[in-house]
Amino acid sequence: MRAHLRTLLVIACTVGLLALFLRQVDLGAVAREIGEASWLELVLALGFTALVYVIRAARWRVMLLPVGRTRFSTAFRTTVIGFAANSLLPARAGEFLRPYLLARREGLSATATFATIILERLLDLATVLLFLAAFVFFFDPGMSRADSATYAAVKFGGTLAGATSLVGLVVMFILAGHPERLGQVVHRVVSVLPARLAQAVARFARTFAEGLAVMRRPGPLAWSLLLSVPLWLAIAAGIWLVSRAFHVTMPFTGSFLVIALLTVGVAVPTPGAVGGFHYAYRVAATAFFGVPNERAVGAAIVLHAVSFVPVTVLGLIYMFQDGLSLTRARDLAEQERHELDEASGREEEPEPGDPGGPAQGRVAR
Repeated sequence: MRAHLRTLLVIACTVGLLALFLRQVDLGAVAREIGEASWLELVLALGFTALVYVIRAARWRVMLLPVGRTRFSTAFRTTVIGFAANSLLPARAGEFLRPYLLARREGLSATATFATIILERLLDLATVLLFLAAFVFFFDPGMSRADSATYAAVKFGGTLAGATSLVGLVVMFILAGHPERLGQVVHRVVSVLPARLAQAVARFARTFAEGLAVMRRPGPLAWSLLLSVPLWLAIAAGIWLVSRAFHVTMPFTGSFLVIALLTVGVAVPTPGAVGGFHYAYRVAATAFFGVPNERAVGAAIVLHAVSFVPVTVLGLIYMFQDGLSLTRARDLAEQERHELDEASGREEEPEPGDPGGPAQGRVAR
């Protein structure tokens, strides 16, 4: 019943966001805008999209160094499969499928491999927030088209985001070298929370603590952070090139603001980020850069296709070569999710100074 309710909620959310995205839109004008887009910039944007997944695979290999050495081909292949699964399957299945496949192929700890996915997402968030802060501090001429109240809100948000991300990165480096401090904090927090919430927090902390154990050597963590910069610059370049293809007047730094809004849009759990991604780009383009509505809608549709279609098609090809159907991929992701939950549930509550508990010594499945 809960699964059916979740499916209905996802469908309702997707339909609602698409309706909001296409509200008061002349679809004929949108088609004309797409037809008049510059294909040279779109081809270049496709190239940067490919580069994004190359850098993602390279960064993941660095993050996995404390767990074990991996082949780039395996990291790239499983990364593409994981992102394709995220586009086609519910509940972020690719986030569980990707570490499961890599751990199985390289003989690594599945739990430790999954923990690097959590750290990967935290590094991505920190980088996006730093980019937003950079946009605020290096004034973007495009913002002159927004009203002063809107710009003031963005400036405040960017300042807060930059400060938060810097503090978060410092905390991650400290905990990477001294993970026992996480156990002390969690022990104090769960003692004042309701039972079910305390259990959820403790479970997340155990998984995160394993990730910190994986990254106990700050070197790989630092290299991972450094690789996050060209990774998100490549994403920004793709956004900027698609915007230019639609004759949107946007400086390159303006894509940093768009990235921040798109991050919020893709956080909505719709298949392939449909609806949330589109609406976030439309808001950014029309509200902050004065783009006509139909042009913003056309650019959003093409940007989504450039960002999601190539990796999804390549991921399906890899899955076909491996004899892996979507149904099987979904079952493997659910199996991995279930085994991780069971493993966390079997562990005792973390004691101060031992946030990871028995998880630290788990071997590859």
